[in-house]
Amino acid sequence: MNHTPRIRTVVSCTLLVVTLVAGATACGEPDSRQLSLKPYDAAEDISFNGPSEKEKKADPDKPIEVTVKGDDARITDVTAVDTEGRHLAGELDANGKRWHSTTSLAAGTRYTVKVSTENGDGAPGSRTYAFGTASAKKFLKVSFGPQAGTYGVGQPVTAELSAPVTDKASRATVERGLQVRSTPAVTGSWYWVDAKTLHYRPKEYWPAGATIDVRSNLKGIKVTNALYGDAAKPLKLTTGDRIEAITDASEHHMTVLRNGEVINTLPVTTGKPGFDTRNGVKVVLAKEQFVRMRGESIGIAAGSSESYDLPVYWATRVTWSGEYVHAAPWSTGSQGSANVSHGCTGMSTADAEWFFETVREGDIVKVVGSDGETMTPFDNGFGDWNLSWDAWLKGSALHGGGGTPDKGTDVEAARLQPQV
Repeated sequence: MNHTPRIRTVVSCTLLVVTLVAGATACGEPDSRQLSLKPYDAAEDISFNGPSEKEKKADPDKPIEVTVKGDDARITDVTAVDTEGRHLAGELDANGKRWHSTTSLAAGTRYTVKVSTENGDGAPGSRTYAFGTASAKKFLKVSFGPQAGTYGVGQPVTAELSAPVTDKASRATVERGLQVRSTPAVTGSWYWVDAKTLHYRPKEYWPAGATIDVRSNLKGIKVTNALYGDAAKPLKLTTGDRIEAITDASEHHMTVLRNGEVINTLPVTTGKPGFDTRNGVKVVLAKEQFVRMRGESIGIAAGSSESYDLPVYWATRVTWSGEYVHAAPWSTGSQGSANVSHGCTGMSTADAEWFFETVREGDIVKVVGSDGETMTPFDNGFGDWNLSWDAWLKGSALHGGGGTPDKGTDVEAARLQPQV
């Protein structure tokens, strides 16, 4: 009686073994059973050149290398990830004997390296290494703009660097590390305005009601021989309705659209000959309820026939050099019929107040039909949209360009007084 359970147990186990062997034979893969085995500690099979836990930290400029000893074992996979979740690129040779990193390590972080192997019998092995890297001595800082908030659909994202970056490879590293994601998703790119300034815009305007997340993944990443990326404060923006104000200088009126539908048409006056308003797309920079405008600020001599000194209300700024959309009660007789200003777009006080209350920073103000020059892209506000998409991509080191030559664009020099 007592022997019966034992006999049944032995028979049951025997049947199980037979089933497994038969299954393996039927598949024609006698080594497939190894896949279910717990990986053995492959420490004796592996040589790793990284520092141990007790040793000094690794030099970020020196590659790490994993090799296997003996003829039978081989490396099947290596993953190296730092504390930021970034994977270190590497290359495994064809016979599985050597893996080495192919990019610089990040500075001031820790890496976890997981190595998978296989011995001559097909049994899987594994080994995990952890080590830190030395901190950088010089950092490249990044500041994003504008301030967090809600903007119009024409608002570019800006990135200001603490040091110039000039060569194409380093600029490409910066661009890869500066991430812009929007919901809904759009196609966009960075453009190098100069060696320390980048702008980011989509191919078309941002969608209305979008959320835009901007962050840097450059912390610890080698940018130049002397500079490593520093941590940066992320930025979150949202967009409001798509507001577009289109001024036809030849017809003397402004059409304002919200999400593609006309919501108002306003009689205006723009720049007279010699002071022609700039054509092209501009972006609202600021709103100032009161501004004092003087002719001397744009080079008009005091006492000349063109001189002026005026209190101006409901002023919406579109260039740093002083072009506004504003109330001009002194020119109501010309609004809708003639251009008599010194470059600004003038309208009645009631219309200017309505416009002031309707738009926000980042909204589109476009001028057509003027004899003036086209708005410049970068040195007088946000004229980014006056570049075609193909031209914009040429300003990117990742899209066939390399950035513009560093001409030291002096934005501060363009911040002149209003021009009326």
